[in-house]
Amino acid sequence: MRTLCASTLIGEFFLIGFAGLVAMKDPDLTVGTVWTVCGIAMFLSVALCGMITRPGGVALGWALQIALIASGFVVPMMFILGALFAVLWWASVHYGRKIDEAKARFAARTDQPDAA
Repeated sequence: MRTLCASTLIGEFFLIGFAGLVAMKDPDLTVGTVWTVCGIAMFLSVALCGMITRPGGVALGWALQIALIASGFVVPMMFILGALFAVLWWASVHYGRKIDEAKARFAARTDQPDAA
């Protein structure tokens, strides 16, 4: 699960950076505000890569997905891209857990001596 989720979060890191470049064109926002918010979100996306397997890591990932979708109020395209990355996040968590379970079953099966 860790590899799939980390890949999604690194993609979000770049998405947030590009969204920040677009948000800078909004005359109602200052450059400092845009990059403070984007910098915090970018830091969280990278920090979450190391926290995925810890308790609450997946929940924090979902909070980041919600924030990405909500950023559509500033950059409207983020409604679509945030939803797309939320689907990718779900797939990373869902299929990552299935892969982890399959690996655990395989490891348990190879650790036991053959009964025959």
